[in-house]
Amino acid sequence: MVVVDGRDDDTTRAVAAELTDAGAEVVLGRTPLPEGCDLVVTSPGWRPDSPLLVRAFEAGIEVIGDVELAWRLKPADQVWLAVTGTNGKTTTVRMLEAMLLADGRDALAVGNVGTPVIDAVLPDADGRVHDVLAVELSSFQLHWSRTVRPHAAVVLNVAPDHLDWHGGLTAYARAKGRVYASGTVRVVNTADPWSVRLAEEDGDPHTPLVGVGLGTPRAGELGVVEDLLVDRAFVAEPHSTAEELARLADVRPAAPHNVANALAAAALARSIGAAAESVRAGLTAFVPEPHRIAHVAAVDGVDYVNDSKATNPHAAAASLSAFRPVVWIAGGLLKGADVDDLVAAAADRLRGVVLIGADRARLREALVEHAPDVPVVEVLGPAADAPEGHTVMDAVVAAAADLAEEGDTVLLAPAAASMDMFTNYPERGRFFTEAVERRR
Repeated sequence: MVVVDGRDDDTTRAVAAELTDAGAEVVLGRTPLPEGCDLVVTSPGWRPDSPLLVRAFEAGIEVIGDVELAWRLKPADQVWLAVTGTNGKTTTVRMLEAMLLADGRDALAVGNVGTPVIDAVLPDADGRVHDVLAVELSSFQLHWSRTVRPHAAVVLNVAPDHLDWHGGLTAYARAKGRVYASGTVRVVNTADPWSVRLAEEDGDPHTPLVGVGLGTPRAGELGVVEDLLVDRAFVAEPHSTAEELARLADVRPAAPHNVANALAAAALARSIGAAAESVRAGLTAFVPEPHRIAHVAAVDGVDYVNDSKATNPHAAAASLSAFRPVVWIAGGLLKGADVDDLVAAAADRLRGVVLIGADRARLREALVEHAPDVPVVEVLGPAADAPEGHTVMDAVVAAAADLAEEGDTVLLAPAAASMDMFTNYPERGRFFTEAVERRR
């Protein structure tokens, strides 16, 4: 086995030493196509036009990703339930894992949630391999997958993201659509046109198509009736009966997009026979990931909510739709994303806006166009007289508090990446949380 990496720094060399000790040949600082190579397993982040991959294609050498490799190595009886989409993947697979565990299944959430898929298909030190995997899949991973056939899968939503890698929205969406493979039960978000389209056009027409949505479900769907999550798909008589799965209060937080995540997870769990009571028990046991629409504190009658994970406009729109009135903290690296639709849709919810980050001017332009009467404050850095230990977020929170009125929500949902001002989105969320706590 030959491992190549174009980087050659201290961190990469340390990893290379471990791989060399394990018997691999390692090449750093360049990316040659090794002689005699008959299979390339690429890192998901490598673009299809990377020189090594282009040379492999030209030579007729198969190129796959880590998920495809894991599928080929997995035990024949291991069941995969797959989740993809622009937003909500991690929450959904974690909910799914909790439901499966509550149902007594030997299940594990894998993929971009901590445990690599490849590790989950190989025996552990005790020779154990999990029976069911809740698999989070990115568009990159699906692009490099050819024979992956989950038992059931869902595309939660599709919004512009990673378009530079894929070359456009359609290619990005079609990569997501690979999850609907031959024989795969198709779970779709009925409110998302791409989810439905991909299932219908790219999926197997001989497998069930199960809709999930926030309205009253029709036969073959999961939905919401008053304050109940209801199943009319995985029941004996879908046209005449329904089964209660949980209550809205069991979903935390019960924001609309999170209820949709819960219904998608429930559909996947139910596709392999999980009991209704296991769905509710799983939602009750589920602990939301940090920095995802997390209530931080109430200070002087104002709620402060950390959704630093809302790193694109689609995620921010979902977060904003859960609150009214809102003082919105937004900005960062937009990566070329359009924000006009986001601002126009949220305009009547906004009490005020605090802008940060490199691309705040683009957000201000959209606010002037679509919400001209909403007060806007820009924060460039910490206050000049800030006490030691205070960060830019102290100035941001102070500005938001000045705009907010009792009963409002101050919402950090930046609609942008964080790396212009912070190490990553968790650091951005942590600084926000700490700044709120200092005001209590």
